Amino acid sequence: MKQRVITAVVALALFIPIVWYGGWAFELTVAFLAVIGVHELFKMNGLRLMSMEGVLSAAGAVALLLPREKWFFFLPRSMSNFHLFYLTVLLLLCMAVFSKNTYTFENAAFPVLVSLYVGVGFQSFVAARGNGSEFLYIIYGLAVVWATDIGAYMIGRKIGKHKLAPHISPNKTVEGSVGGVICAVAAACLIIFVYPSETGFNYPWTIMLVVTVIMSLAGQMGDLVESAFKRHFGVKDSGNILPGHGGILDRFDSLLFVFPLMSFLGIF
Repeated sequence: MKQRVITAVVALALFIPIVWYGGWAFELTVAFLAVIGVHELFKMNGLRLMSMEGVLSAAGAVALLLPREKWFFFLPRSMSNFHLFYLTVLLLLCMAVFSKNTYTFENAAFPVLVSLYVGVGFQSFVAARGNGSEFLYIIYGLAVVWATDIGAYMIGRKIGKHKLAPHISPNKTVEGSVGGVICAVAAACLIIFVYPSETGFNYPWTIMLVVTVIMSLAGQMGDLVESAFKRHFGVKDSGNILPGHGGILDRFDSLLFVFPLMSFLGIF
């Protein structure tokens, strides 16, 4: 526990100023985190990032998340981030030709899905930060995820009895899940009080509370999905870059579900 607390404090001390500063520093930091996320998924599957498919998968994720107008301004205006991503997909499929059919369509599916999962998730994270002093959406998303995690852990530890998904994550409980949702709603109420929903969000406060419940459940599902990946590949953590916490995906798994869903629902 002591190691977890120290790592969390140091990570937040480094990360929060970058989020506050925004701009190129934030975008490059998120791109770096995405590459590490790709590496962690490849490593779980017994693959290397420093391979053709690893480089293309990481490039696809970065192509999806970096703002096109700022980082790819030199390309034709008709070329979007998705076009850049699809270019990496085409190159992956070309590997079937140059490998003389030892690299198959099924082999290419894994790096493509990794690029989408990591790239779209972190792209939504970048979009939520916005430009200048736009903090509302990223504060809301982080607050919902962190409040859910803390509430689920504390309440589940205190009164948790009924297992939520014992075949995937034996320590999670139904009571903890409900507690996480309640804490997320409480955090959202605080944010809505500071930023009235009719001026800050695209929905009235009553709808935002319902949306918060959905986001909290989505964050928990993201956590369970990551747990399912690890159980499938037979690993305890996605990585070891964060002592006491595991890897980047262990910390960002919920965010990779919550922020895209926020974007889909038109919150930002």
